[in-house]
Amino acid sequence: MSVQHSETVGDRPLIPRPERTPGALRAACTVVAPGLLAAYDQAKDQALAEAVEHGSLKPVHAYLSHWAALIEIERHPAMAQAYHRAEYLARIATTADEARTHLATASSLYRDAAKAVHAE
Repeated sequence: MSVQHSETVGDRPLIPRPERTPGALRAACTVVAPGLLAAYDQAKDQALAEAVEHGSLKPVHAYLSHWAALIEIERHPAMAQAYHRAEYLARIATTADEARTHLATASSLYRDAAKAVHAE
């Protein structure tokens, strides 16, 4: 299931796409999704701890990619609304098929956002 990029239906980004650095992503999060700041900080701390523990930067790269995609979603109000609605409907679904349908929608939006931030 493919979802149109929100830019094609008139959903303008709230802020420019931030660089994929911890500081830039956190600053963007404070603007477009301040309710996610605690989760952002926790994810960053966990990624850094895992990087030190394993002697690898892979956890840091994964955290930056994940949060860049989430911020990409949040930059676009219509996309963010659709993403959060799909997540919510998946949580309250009364059947597994219904939950899968909503999770597929959320996953598609997330994949589109991840592709957008990696395409630059």
